Amino acid sequence: MASSFASSLDALGQWRAGLGRRLDDYIHYLGEHDLADASATESLEALRRGLVNEKMVVAFVAEFSRGKSELINAIFFADSGRRILPATPGRTTMCPVELGYDPEEAPALALLPIGTRLAGLSLSELRGQPLAWTHRPLDVDSPDQLAESLQEVMRTQWVSLEDARALGFWNDDTPEDNPPVNPQGQVEVPVWRHALINFPHPLLKRGLVVLDTPGLNAIGAEPELTLSLLPSAHAMVFILGADTGVTKSDMTIWRDHLGAPAQTSFVVLNKIDALRDPLATVERVNEQIEQQRTGTARLLGMAPERVFPLSARQALTSRISGDPLGLLESRLPELEVALGAQLLPQRHEVLQKSVTEATERMESHVARRLGDRRRQMAEQLLELRGLRGKSGAKTRMMIERVDAETAEFEQCTSRLQAMRMVHGRMLKNALVDLTGDRLREEVTEMQQAMAASILNLGAKKAFISLCGRLREILEATQIRAHEIHSMLTASFAKLNAEFGFTLNVSHVPDLLRFVQELNLIQQNYVQYLGLKQALRLSQTKFMEQFRRMLMSKLRVVFENASGELELWNKMASAQVDAQLRERRRSFRKRRDALERIQAASGELEQRLAELEAQDTQLQLLASRSTELSQQLKQQAQREPSEVDPVGAGHGDVPPGGPGLPASPRIAAQA
Repeated sequence: MASSFASSLDALGQWRAGLGRRLDDYIHYLGEHDLADASATESLEALRRGLVNEKMVVAFVAEFSRGKSELINAIFFADSGRRILPATPGRTTMCPVELGYDPEEAPALALLPIGTRLAGLSLSELRGQPLAWTHRPLDVDSPDQLAESLQEVMRTQWVSLEDARALGFWNDDTPEDNPPVNPQGQVEVPVWRHALINFPHPLLKRGLVVLDTPGLNAIGAEPELTLSLLPSAHAMVFILGADTGVTKSDMTIWRDHLGAPAQTSFVVLNKIDALRDPLATVERVNEQIEQQRTGTARLLGMAPERVFPLSARQALTSRISGDPLGLLESRLPELEVALGAQLLPQRHEVLQKSVTEATERMESHVARRLGDRRRQMAEQLLELRGLRGKSGAKTRMMIERVDAETAEFEQCTSRLQAMRMVHGRMLKNALVDLTGDRLREEVTEMQQAMAASILNLGAKKAFISLCGRLREILEATQIRAHEIHSMLTASFAKLNAEFGFTLNVSHVPDLLRFVQELNLIQQNYVQYLGLKQALRLSQTKFMEQFRRMLMSKLRVVFENASGELELWNKMASAQVDAQLRERRRSFRKRRDALERIQAASGELEQRLAELEAQDTQLQLLASRSTELSQQLKQQAQREPSEVDPVGAGHGDVPPGGPGLPASPRIAAQA
């Protein structure tokens, strides 16, 4: 039997921890021996932060009473010996819940009041406002207190129809989707809009983030779930009831709010234990389960092998009681194997590629830096060896020659200044369209096009047009980046030939991957901008929330593209500055050495010995640097299952950062 998803995720976390330690050793060694300039070190530190803060987001979506919370407990938290999330008959989780872990924060439950919807601010904006949240400490050592605290996500309140309409839980245009009204004319709505649980569970320490999403009414009222949180998840698990099949509300969630790519979505038919009949044979029950499976796959347009009949309650009970046969009978391991086979190799491959590419760039950088130092040292050795047995006049002549070479070399500064001006102008032109101002202009144009159509029925067309324009901006920026690369390549070649530099331009960043991110955003938004949502977009508050949310999502794409392009250009400029400093320092050392030799002829052999020792040291540095980089790449290429777990406990992963964290403060950094 393959290992569970939990153990596979733990292996991936240990692999990341080991890789992080190798990367730390490499960064420390390069810094200790001045083998990397500031920009190169910054790129490695960015890689380190990305590696440490890697998040694995798994979203669970279901209508009420499908056993979603029980499934989360069974997969991730059975080793706690109890239910972590409340899972009782009827409605349980009433607001979206994110479970994660930030070691810099105390275990706590952060709750966002439902009334914050009235201000029109998106969740991403409110994450950066800690005062907007209600915080409840969690006593993780007391199961009773913990369970009682998490009951808070179930709280509801009764509000008037007017308030329910303002909060997004009542829509006059779709009365069939509205919740029931009590005799007093009130509607039951959640007390909280969103919940963040910071819980020190071993898997959450490894970077797992679990997104627990309640039913249709909550999803429809919070468009950010559909447009941001769910699309950003690495996997989505849609839970149905095996006893009910695909209901109307289930189908509405799938059709109007999910529509995720088939390769990242899984469908669960929970509660197969309800189909067991003491009057029917086991074969007949299994046949009924298989019929439900194939029928569900057909209705949802999914491959049958991505639909998993199981019993979450039986799985949780079996794991807590240590009953392996009961666990197999629950069929949960089949889903866990599929989750692990789909997600973990994918995340491993992404991280492995990032580390390998960054290490190879750094190897090239270090080789150039050490090669330049050794070449200058070889020139000094050749020069000093030529002074053996020569007169003082010869030494004075060599000093004059060094002065002449220094003066000739300084002529490169005017050439460098001209190149910097051209480079700066080209970079400014490349970045001008990636600014927030340009993005706001494009989104405003989309908003105006929507408003110009009757009841915003042209929303989908206007949005597709916006995405097309943004793609053109990114593609044009990629072309400008290649133009910068061509200019720098030609300029560096001339400087290398005329002044002895060893400048080299690294590959242009691939900005087209940000086009792919934009395509994914378009795919998820187009799914959302149907006729039903077009009517809601005609409401001023809803439209403003939609605009804010869209701006937040697009800004991340453009800021990341701009940041990557700026860092690439910064590394090219820093390379020039570093070699300029090295060359000037070399001239000063040569002159100082000749002056000392002129004053005391006995120092010639001593200076030669010093240079030879320094050259040997540079060779050792190069050898050790290569050894560390090779170890880093080898560690990256290892499979997580090959990592030795000894000494790689759950606490090894350093503090987390971006992704979907467990506190508003950390979420703001995302």
